[in-house]
Amino acid sequence: MKEMEKMTWYVVVLLIISFASPARSDGSDHKYKGGDPVPLYANKVGPFHNPSETYRFFDLPFCTPDHVKEKKEALGEVLNGDRLVSAPYKLDFLHDKDSEIVCKKKLSKEEVSQFRSAVAKDYYFQMYYDDLPIWGFLGKVDKEGKSDPSEYKYYLFKHLHFEIFYNNDRVIEINARTDPNALVDITDDKEVDVDFMYSVKWKETKTHFNKRMEKYSQSSSLPHHLEIHWFSIINSCVTVLLLTGFLATILMRVLKNDFVKYAHDEEAADDQEETGWKYIHGDVFRYPSHKSLMAAALGSGTQLFTLTIFIFLLSLVGVFYPYNRGALFTALVVIYALTSGIAGYTAATFYCQLEGTNWVRNLILTGGLFCGPLFLTFCFLNSVAIAYSATAALPFGTIVVIFLIWALVTSPLLVLGGIAGKNSRAEFQAPCRTTKYPREIPPLPWYRGTLPQMAMAGFLPFSAIYIELYYIFASVWGHRIYTIYSILFIVFIILIIVTAFITVALTYFQLAAEDHEWWWRAFLCGGSTGLFIYGYCLYYYYARSDMSGFMQTSFFFGYMACICYGFFLMLGTVGFRAALFFVRHIYRSIKCE
Repeated sequence: MKEMEKMTWYVVVLLIISFASPARSDGSDHKYKGGDPVPLYANKVGPFHNPSETYRFFDLPFCTPDHVKEKKEALGEVLNGDRLVSAPYKLDFLHDKDSEIVCKKKLSKEEVSQFRSAVAKDYYFQMYYDDLPIWGFLGKVDKEGKSDPSEYKYYLFKHLHFEIFYNNDRVIEINARTDPNALVDITDDKEVDVDFMYSVKWKETKTHFNKRMEKYSQSSSLPHHLEIHWFSIINSCVTVLLLTGFLATILMRVLKNDFVKYAHDEEAADDQEETGWKYIHGDVFRYPSHKSLMAAALGSGTQLFTLTIFIFLLSLVGVFYPYNRGALFTALVVIYALTSGIAGYTAATFYCQLEGTNWVRNLILTGGLFCGPLFLTFCFLNSVAIAYSATAALPFGTIVVIFLIWALVTSPLLVLGGIAGKNSRAEFQAPCRTTKYPREIPPLPWYRGTLPQMAMAGFLPFSAIYIELYYIFASVWGHRIYTIYSILFIVFIILIIVTAFITVALTYFQLAAEDHEWWWRAFLCGGSTGLFIYGYCLYYYYARSDMSGFMQTSFFFGYMACICYGFFLMLGTVGFRAALFFVRHIYRSIKCE
């Protein structure tokens, strides 16, 4: 087992080193001479408020170059919805242009209607020039002094100004702006003659090439943004310290009194009846129901926790710089595949400790517990994207690549990990012997039920992270750039600590009430924060965003359901491991007959 685990970590470390290589952190590394062609690719267009609903650039009737060349994209770029093709503009190095005509085009009624619909939905375009992103809007809607939407005027921008900064032989920065005076009225369904034009102005700058991407990360590092982030951290820390300190003080004092009491009881008459959590020492380590499912959940949760840690390591060493197209998706796919051995080992080990016999079925359950719902969600959402002809629809070749990764990497590592876990021969360490017949659980008040306990357990960790959630959502489901990964990592550590502590506290109160069925309760309480995050999704969608339409709505709630389910498994594992450690500790500290 140790050899297999060492090999897995070795591969992942190599992955981190390759991702973190300096060559990847600066984008394109091309040097140019005057008049050299610099690559300009048109990427996609789509409604500004619907980040998942994007289409190919030439799905709209723009001027097309003589030879449209598609750029070969990496796996992560395709998953990100990028579809780069050669743009109709020629921006040669150090070559200024003034009102250069791209093409003269007579727009038909259908094309005018197509552009008008795009302008009405606030369509933007995205391009990449020497791997630097360019954004812009297609047109504008004149609503001034008009209350009736039928009176609105729709205009298409026909002149694009490029301002490019260079340092010696390198491209440093590019800005694109539209000419507010060069407009085409597309309000009515009639044929329109349009002269699409562009201008290019080159300017020298002293900014070093290695710092050219800093411009895009500065927005999230502005002083007022940092103040909000640090206020979030301080607020979370104070809240957590007060509440956990309060609970810890009470818990330690109660436990100390319990230990003193039980030690005194042991010296007293033997026929004295036991009460509290010591009373159920013969049942507390009775194996839970559905132990194969529990082992699979712990295996999947451990894998997702490991995946999250490695994603944070990659982010902290600077891999996920702004507009590093698809780097996050590539890392998620590859690291998840490489860490599947951890899931197999953890699940098989725990399952065999619980005296399970059908370890093959347990491995199949482990492999499908997270991937199964994710695959079903993907199938539905990919069908929606295909129906919309959106770039979010994955090509058949990409689906084949992902399947091969799953079949040739994920599944073999899962099986190897499972075999290693099965052969580890580890025994479940229970300080107390389990009785043959379980004790009856006394009637408990309603607030000690599973759902009220989950609500209490999920609220405290969620309150520690909810301020930071807005910035993450605005980055993932919007156009805000998030680069303060160190603060996010601190928030994640706080989330883990609070989840572990609140689960331990609730487990103690459950045992003190002589309820010995704590295994699943600990897992559910730990993972309940994932349900709170999904509840926040509803709030964000309706109160903090302008997303609309069936495709964007289904993508948002579909993929967020998968992410929250992943959090549920990961935090449930953290909560259960903390509770198991705590229960073993307190029962090891007393004399169990």
